[in-house]
Amino acid sequence: MTTPTAAVSADQPADSSSTLDLEADTETPNDQVRSTARSQRITFDGPNVHDGTRSIYSPGDKRSRSRDTIRSTRSIPQSPTAAGIPIEFRTLSFQISESQAAPEHVLKERGKDEKKPDQDYFESLDFHVLAIDRLCQQFNVDASRGLSTDAAATRLQRDGKNIIAHHGENYVKKILGYVFGGFCSVLWIGVIIFFICWKPLSNPPSVTNLAMAILVIIVIILQASFSAFQDWSTSRVMKSILGLLPAEALVLREGNLIKLPATDLVAGDIVHISIGNKVPADMRIIKSSGDVRFDRSILTGESDEVEGATDATDQNFLETRNIAFMGTGVTNGNAVGVVVLTGSRSVMGRLASITADVKEKPTLIQKEITRFVRIIVVLTVILAAAILFSWVGWLRVDHPQFMSVVEMLNDVMGCVVAFIPEGMPVGVALTLMIVAKRMKANNILPKGLATVETLGCVNVICSDKTGTLTQNKMFVQSVGLVDQEFFVEDLVTAQQKSIPLPEPLEPLLRGSKLCNDAFFDQETLALPIPERVVNGNATDAAVLRLAEMLRADGQTDLHDYQRTHQIPFNSKNKWMLTVHQNPSSSTHSLIYVKGAPDVLLPKCTSYWSKDGVAKPLDAAAKDMFIAFQQKLSRRAQRVIVLCQREYAPTAAVGTNQFNDELLANGVQDLTIIGIFGIIDPPRPEIPETVAACRGAGIRFFMVTGDFGLTAAAIARDIGIFTGTAEPDTVADLASSAVVAPAEKDEGRSRRSLLVEGSQISTLNEDQWNSICQYEEIVFARTTPEQKLRIVEELKSRDSVVAVTGDGVNDAPALRAADVGIAIVSGSDVAIEAADLVLLDKFDSIVEAIRLGRLVFQNLQKVIAYLLPAGSWSEIWPVIMNVFFGVPLPLSSFLMIIICVFTDLFLSLSLIMEKEEFDLLSLPPRNHKTDHLINLRIYGQSYLFVGVMEAFCAHIMFFLYMYKKAGIPFHALVFAFEKYSDGFYGYTEAELTHFNYVGQSVYFVTLVIMQWGNILSVRSKRMSILQADPIRAKRRNPWLPLAMLVSLVIAIFVTEVPGLQSLFNTASIPLEYWFIPLGLAVGVLVMDELRKVLVRMFPRGLVAKIAW
Repeated sequence: MTTPTAAVSADQPADSSSTLDLEADTETPNDQVRSTARSQRITFDGPNVHDGTRSIYSPGDKRSRSRDTIRSTRSIPQSPTAAGIPIEFRTLSFQISESQAAPEHVLKERGKDEKKPDQDYFESLDFHVLAIDRLCQQFNVDASRGLSTDAAATRLQRDGKNIIAHHGENYVKKILGYVFGGFCSVLWIGVIIFFICWKPLSNPPSVTNLAMAILVIIVIILQASFSAFQDWSTSRVMKSILGLLPAEALVLREGNLIKLPATDLVAGDIVHISIGNKVPADMRIIKSSGDVRFDRSILTGESDEVEGATDATDQNFLETRNIAFMGTGVTNGNAVGVVVLTGSRSVMGRLASITADVKEKPTLIQKEITRFVRIIVVLTVILAAAILFSWVGWLRVDHPQFMSVVEMLNDVMGCVVAFIPEGMPVGVALTLMIVAKRMKANNILPKGLATVETLGCVNVICSDKTGTLTQNKMFVQSVGLVDQEFFVEDLVTAQQKSIPLPEPLEPLLRGSKLCNDAFFDQETLALPIPERVVNGNATDAAVLRLAEMLRADGQTDLHDYQRTHQIPFNSKNKWMLTVHQNPSSSTHSLIYVKGAPDVLLPKCTSYWSKDGVAKPLDAAAKDMFIAFQQKLSRRAQRVIVLCQREYAPTAAVGTNQFNDELLANGVQDLTIIGIFGIIDPPRPEIPETVAACRGAGIRFFMVTGDFGLTAAAIARDIGIFTGTAEPDTVADLASSAVVAPAEKDEGRSRRSLLVEGSQISTLNEDQWNSICQYEEIVFARTTPEQKLRIVEELKSRDSVVAVTGDGVNDAPALRAADVGIAIVSGSDVAIEAADLVLLDKFDSIVEAIRLGRLVFQNLQKVIAYLLPAGSWSEIWPVIMNVFFGVPLPLSSFLMIIICVFTDLFLSLSLIMEKEEFDLLSLPPRNHKTDHLINLRIYGQSYLFVGVMEAFCAHIMFFLYMYKKAGIPFHALVFAFEKYSDGFYGYTEAELTHFNYVGQSVYFVTLVIMQWGNILSVRSKRMSILQADPIRAKRRNPWLPLAMLVSLVIAIFVTEVPGLQSLFNTASIPLEYWFIPLGLAVGVLVMDELRKVLVRMFPRGLVAKIAW
């Protein structure tokens, strides 16, 4: 069988400027990229070599065997590795590439504010594009002699040592944040005041105030401990990168090669590096052995080695291969370079600084809690100031004997303790922890507790396709030549009947096996071909299965086609290339290229026809190709084209120069020998998942590298595109902005949009505004850089975005999203950047969203429960004491017991509550308007339940004083200093005892009335008869247990003699334990009436103001 050759010259690159561009990303000479493949999984377990793999090099290859002797550092445990560096490296690189690719008018519209200092810094570097002579002139160095000792010393003094500043964790600042942050800042003022009231203001010293100071400190420690635990459980430990730098370097100084400490290197030094070395500074390579390779995994997160070059291979400083970066390893060959950046100015130094300075963005729930803290603190300060000024200007003058300084300060602190719900931070932390545990049970691993609630606000999901929406189990469904389609079923049937295959398919079958990195697992070779396990990526596996089914015995005739070189697929060039020995020629190698048709078609000049001969790829042939491609794409098939050519290389095979030559000239004058239509079946659960997300008010977008028509067909299959109309395109945006349904154009969606990746860099602000209004979007032919841009544009328009991804290149988009979602089988860098990790099926994201919304709902219930007794009913005793002269009905100690103990345990039972209705039937929470604490909750907590509890507790206080002491209500109001020795014939000690018992009555009344509150607050709308805690549907066994615990605490606090003497509590008459039970039922009944009114009149006044 002859090898098809191009109809034009096969030795020199042809001018392909006239070839057709299929709406794809055009490739310029600067788009040629390094030959690295994205890692499927980053491991630290050592090299894993599969039996049955073949070397890409022939046995006689003179290339170094360093792939077997010097391992990539990714295969060695690297505890010093800073996990965040690859994420920041990728983000910066994408930003630079995207900026360089964007048209000038788009850059001007975005404005300078969008650029970051580090992006500007690296974008302005030109060391990689300068000629070597010009570079040496710029650094004032002779490449053959190096720097002089004096010049090096001067530069060292000017620039400093070649070291990376160590950014250690400021643990003191962290601890201070825990201890003094939030409510704790105000509580510390209370500690100081209580200590002052102990000594020297009290004479003799007041033990009660000392005990109160210690108690408040315990509360602070409790809150700080929970905050610290929450951070510890979600922290990403940034590890030191100092161990990545070499100790010594081989430097040319004054014509002599000498070893110097790497810390003494300066810009302009000529440094020699060789296999096994670590690069001591950022260097421009000026000479190399031709086969030098570097391990950049510490920067990029990718395990494949990068081949060095002496000339620029990319306009992006971070992507070019003629720069050796500090901290990377030399895995093969040797090179000489000029140091261009040292220390903190190097790429590693800048990334280390960025990584150390990365501040965790406050999540939406953290913002809500901060807002609530500010409101409470402001109210506390206002009321405390009112008490202080009232004492100074009124009580101290008109009632000098009523309130001493110590008593005034105790009232101020009572105000502080009363207004601040001290148990809330603990309750919030525990709520998030318990829901996170539920998520883990649903195969979702949240890396941050606060991220759990953010899911409830997500209104846009940007999802990958391959492996996320699809099964990543590809198979070839269609195959053909430019001028003829063959049905795979017919070909397989013919092979099974020993009918010879059509001769024009011979080159396609041969190329399918040769240009393929997949291979069958040795242990499954005896199985039928569809059941065999294939090692390799899914596309190669699909093509390999087809070739094996069509020519099961065809392996024997391929031994003469020894592979001599390869350039793996990557997301930038969108093709893979293999070079083979050509049995029919000793001077020409055989090149196979397999990849995306929109990228490869402009590089093709001929095609292998159904007649078994090569024909020129003229306009008619291109039309046939495009029509065939579109037909396959509309069937939801991913189209792959296989090309070949003969090529006579000038560089030695296996050298870096040979690789560069192939990139420049090898992918030209190609002959199309086959077209594959590959199907990747959607996951069975995806249509339901998309529908569930849409029902929950979440827009579900697809971001894929597939051809637009293919992506649109798949989107329609799985429900991302609805309806039968064709989706809009970018060209329709101008006319589609804010169009009413009645004004829709015939055949156009105005709801669905298809955006090609090549168009993204040209979009202006108005077009992005229009895009972000669409309900259904597919972004096709996108690169990782464009994925990051999509996320940033959506977020800038107030969308709360969740992004899925699994590759190293997805890390910047995952980090930028409000919720990054990684797949457990993805790369370590992607998992590091994500907030959530899906451990199983993608549909678990629906349950995660449900739980995220449940968190917010239950937190609102927790706060609505805590505020009536823990805030409102505690502040009124202080007000009654200061402004109405009533003996203090509730002490500060009992206030703290309610907030931190009795109410806290009951509030924790609310965490376990189930949803009272389908939370996915509601739209996502608007994080700008739907706050955790709103006026409706304040109304429910303060003006409704709070008023009832405060009124009833005061009634119980006055009832006790009347029944047991015979002192009527009117005598206690405005009593002020009259409530002292002789008042109603009682001594000072007797009056004090009555007050202590009355305070305990008030305390017990609040504790028991909160039982009615918690039974009502469990549901906003449903009756207790529908949502009781006993029956299975809404059963909550923790609720009665928590009630029992709160009762035990109340008995303990009021009945233990030691606590009575220390904190001035007292035993209360038995009847005062039972009367509040009726009051608790009253609270429950009143809230039931509210719910009835809301259900009967959903548009009425009560419904509008009810929580």
